[in-house]
Amino acid sequence: MNVVIAEDSVLLRDGLVQLLAMRGVEVSAAVGDAEELLAAVAEHRPDAAVVDIRLPPTQTDEGLRAAVAIRRTHPGTGVLIFSQHVETAYAAELVGDGGAGVGYLLKERVVDLGEFVAALERVAAGGTALDPAVVARLFGASRRASALDALTPREREVLALMAEGRTNSAIAERFVVSERAVEKHVANIFAKLDLPPTGSDHRRVLAVLRYLDVAG
Repeated sequence: MNVVIAEDSVLLRDGLVQLLAMRGVEVSAAVGDAEELLAAVAEHRPDAAVVDIRLPPTQTDEGLRAAVAIRRTHPGTGVLIFSQHVETAYAAELVGDGGAGVGYLLKERVVDLGEFVAALERVAAGGTALDPAVVARLFGASRRASALDALTPREREVLALMAEGRTNSAIAERFVVSERAVEKHVANIFAKLDLPPTGSDHRRVLAVLRYLDVAG
C-alpha cells in the first residue's frame, strides 16, 4: 500500500511515517500543507491519502477541502481524514458520493496502530472507515441543514466569516471584493434564510445562529 500524508505537526507527521513503515506501508510523501498534498497526490497517485483537516495557512479546513478535491480529480485514491476535529461543512460532501474509499477518524479515539492500518487498508481498497462520533455529527447536521441549502457556496463562505465575527469590510478584504458586493451577499443570505428586517434588526445574529446550529 502506497500513501501520502498531510499533517502540519512535524512530530506527528514523522511519527506516522515511521509507524506506517513498521507495518509495511510505503509513504511516498509526507507534507505539511494542502497545496503540497494536492501536488503529491498528482505526482505519486497513492492508494490513499491521510489528511489532517486544519492545515496552513489559515489552520481551518484546508485539508478537508483538499480531500474533497482529491476525490473529484483522483477518484481511485482513498482519503482518510485523521483529525482532532469534526467539521461538517465539507465532510458531508466528502462522504456524500457514496462513501467509497473514504474514512474519517478522530486522533484521540485511535489507540491501536493495527486498527488504524486496517482502516487505512479498507479506505485504500474502496471501503469506508468512519468514526461513530463523526457519523453522528454528520447525520445530525444533515437533518438541520435544509435551512441553508438555498445558499450559494460564496454565501456560505460569507456566513461562515460572519460567524467568526468578521465585519462586512473585513469579509470584503478577505475575498478582495468591494464592500458593496459583500452587502449584496449578506442581503441574499437574509432573504434566503427568511429573515426580514425588524425594528431591532437582529438578522445578522439569527443568521449566524442558524449557521452554528448546522456547523457546530
